[in-house]
Amino acid sequence: MAIQIKKGKALESLTLTPLIDVVFLLLIFFLVATQFAQDDEQLPIQLPSASNALPMTLEPDELVVAVGEDGSYAVRGRRVPLAEVERVVQQAVVDNPQRQTVIIRGDRRVPFQFVVALLDLMHRLRVPSYRIVAEAPETVNPPQP
Repeated sequence: MAIQIKKGKALESLTLTPLIDVVFLLLIFFLVATQFAQDDEQLPIQLPSASNALPMTLEPDELVVAVGEDGSYAVRGRRVPLAEVERVVQQAVVDNPQRQTVIIRGDRRVPFQFVVALLDLMHRLRVPSYRIVAEAPETVNPPQP
């Protein structure tokens, strides 16, 4: 005895073309609306190595301050003097007093005084959270003299 299965007509009338159009529109919207984090690439920097280094992820509250090999500072994609770094960080702390984070990226060849000046600035402005970025030792070439 053969069993007959009755097929419904609901799947015959379902078209996927509008659904695909909506998915592509959403994809385009998110690509256009996404802000890609490029603030950390304004200076050519060779990061120092640290055994417990983690990959840098950029949160919306984070501000990246880079220190170049020559001691120049860069914030938000442009080179600025230390006084301008202070103004930008101070405004960021005023705008976000509880959750503002500052990431310091310093070239491994930069004189230590430039990094200390930034750390002193973060302490003076009472930045809630700041950290120095390093890369893992297995991905680092030996420092050049």
